[in-house]
This record gives sequence, C-alpha cells and structure tokens, in this order.
Amino acid sequence: MKIGKISKNTLWLACSAILISILLASSIFAACAQPANFATETVRPEDVGLSSEKLDQIGATLNADIADGKINGAVLLVARNGKTAYLKSYGTRDADNKVPMTSDSIFRIFSMTKSLTAVSIAMLVEEGKLSLTDPVSKYLPSFKNMKVAQVTTDKNGNDTVTLVESSREITIKDLATHTSGLGYWFLTPTVIQNIYLEAGMADLEGYTNAEVCEKIAKLPLMENPGTLYRYGMNYDVLGRVVEVVSGMTLDKFFTERIYKPLKMKDSGFQVAAGNEGRLVYLDPTWALYMDPTSPDRKYWSGGGGSTSTATDYARFAQMLLNGGELDGVRLLKPESVALITSDQLGPLGNRKDSAYVPGRGYGVGFDFYVRVDDPASNAPGSVGAFNKDGIAGTSY
Repeated sequence: MKIGKISKNTLWLACSAILISILLASSIFAACAQPANFATETVRPEDVGLSSEKLDQIGATLNADIADGKINGAVLLVARNGKTAYLKSYGTRDADNKVPMTSDSIFRIFSMTKSLTAVSIAMLVEEGKLSLTDPVSKYLPSFKNMKVAQVTTDKNGNDTVTLVESSREITIKDLATHTSGLGYWFLTPTVIQNIYLEAGMADLEGYTNAEVCEKIAKLPLMENPGTLYRYGMNYDVLGRVVEVVSGMTLDKFFTERIYKPLKMKDSGFQVAAGNEGRLVYLDPTWALYMDPTSPDRKYWSGGGGSTSTATDYARFAQMLLNGGELDGVRLLKPESVALITSDQLGPLGNRKDSAYVPGRGYGVGFDFYVRVDDPASNAPGSVGAFNKDGIAGTSY
C-alpha cells in the first residue's frame, strides 16, 4: 500500500489533529534569553503580544474543517514567552461514540517521537558515551556488513535486485539525518518494498527493539550511506542504540531522562491504566495503526511509537526553545540544541521532489525540519524555525 493511498482514504477519517505552536524566537541562542519556565494556565493573548481575534480565526478554521469532515477534532496550543496564550479543544476524539475532544486528550504522536529520540542521542553524546561519527556496528554488530540494493530493469520491464557491498559503514549521524540508505516499507520502490514486506516490516508489534533491529540489519540499503536523504527506519535503530549505550529500555530512558524531569505526566509508549478513555480514536484497520494500550506490546519505536498530550509536548518544545532547560532542569547544553535543530543536510536537502519529506524551503537537523532561506517555497516561516509532525495528524 502506498502512503498516498493511506493518506487519502484513511488518515483524515481516522485521526484528529493536535497543533502546537510555540511562538518564540527562531534563533536558539535568542531563545535562551526567554523565561526558563513554562505555564499551561492561559493568559490573555494580548498580555504576550498576540491577538485574541487572530487566534480565534485559527479556531474558526478548525471548526470549519470538522464541519466538512476533514478531521474529527483537534487540540490547539499556542504559547509565547513561556506562557500559554491559547489552549482549546474542538470536535470529538471519538466521533462514533460522540466523545468530545478535551485539552488533555492523548494522541499517538508517531514521528514526533523522533524528536525525543534525537534529544536522547544528544544527551549520550554530551555524556561522552557515543560519538556522531561512530559506526552503528560499534553498538549493533549486525550492521557491520550492510549491502546496497542495485535495481536493474530488463527489456520486459521486470525489476531485478542485486546486492553489492556498501561503500562505507553507517554512522550515528547518518541515522540522525536520514542519510543511512534505510527506508520505510511504505516509501520504497515496489521491488524493494516487497523485500521489506517479506521481512515483516509492516507488522512489528510483539517484537523487542533488539529483534526489530536484527530484522532491519538484514535489509538492503537503497543507496550508499551519506549520499542521499531518504526518510526511513533510522530512528528505530537509534532507539536501540540508546538502549545499548544507556543500559535501559527506550521507554524507561524516555521516562527517566525526559518525561519525569520535564513533568510530562501523560506521555509514554503505553497509555497508563485508567487513561485509556482519553486516547484519541484511530482506525484499527489503518495500515500504520498501533495500540498503546496492549499489554503485549514490547516494541518501543524510537521512530514513531510514543503518545502525548498538547500540554506535555509543549513543555518539551519549550525546553528546546530555552536551549535545553525548563523549570531549572537542564537536559542539554544550548550548543547541543543548536546543533540538532539546525540544518545538517546542506546540498542534500531543500529538494523539490515529492519524496523529500520536509518539502521545498526546508533542511533537516536531527529529524527536525528546519526552515532555510528559499524564496521559492510556498510555505510561510522564518529562517531557522524548526518543526516536526506525525503521520496521524499531529504537529508542533
């Protein structure tokens, strides 16, 4: 199944949207001068230099989208200068049962999980426990001798895959910038997609992170490491690296090193018992569905497995804008935040083709989509601003 088909036929029917906008300085160094705290109690937008009238226009747009059946519901949070100026919920979190959306609704954040994994990697780099130039095989030996798939087409239009030795090993930075050669099963050429599907990449629930990475290590790379940006399973591999280096499972690392220090009480790979009713509905027949309430779940995907709320994730975003600190707790140095949230692709980024996930006018940090100076882009934004979204409709 192609991702375009998933998006058009299932995505908007299945999900609600969470929109988080932290309206602070684009430069991380300017952001360091912002208040180091964050308050979820709402203040008058005018008190922080925003317009109530303009913000209400966003709400009107969301209500119109709900009325048109584009989304079931949404939670919108807008903050500035460490204060929440707008926090409202719209529509339903379960349309079939007419359960209203609330500001504490829990969303499957999918690829917004990658930002958490990126911060985890940066923490371990700061602690001297790994280096961005390290080969992945230093921590995951099965990645030592990866092969590259060369696809040829015969005169009858049939594709053949030949495996050849890669030009060099994958590094930690290759994974962090999606330049390793790994893809996703739903974003690969058909002939290689079949290899991914035969390896079970479309159904990984029930496996551990270690078992998933053993599967990934047997897959062919699409191209040699460091030669092309390709959105793929890189952060699932990085999640396993975090486990090996830290000695903790990824869910425990997130909890102990990010969620608890930042007081993100409703975030995690599993929805806590008693909170299942706050989980936003997602169609279980969707090809990318995950169930964060399953007691049998063992796969903590660093690329897309976590859940969160608008207020929880806003605390994480504010920490980044503060240069790595929130409420007196420092997770990263400002230099580390500046590194991972700035463009690391250079000439490999800001492409025009549809396979380039961030889109025209954007580079990529450690999976953060970073606005670059490109007047040809149709998307509004300031140079240096960064963002990330999830495939089920979440965005910050």
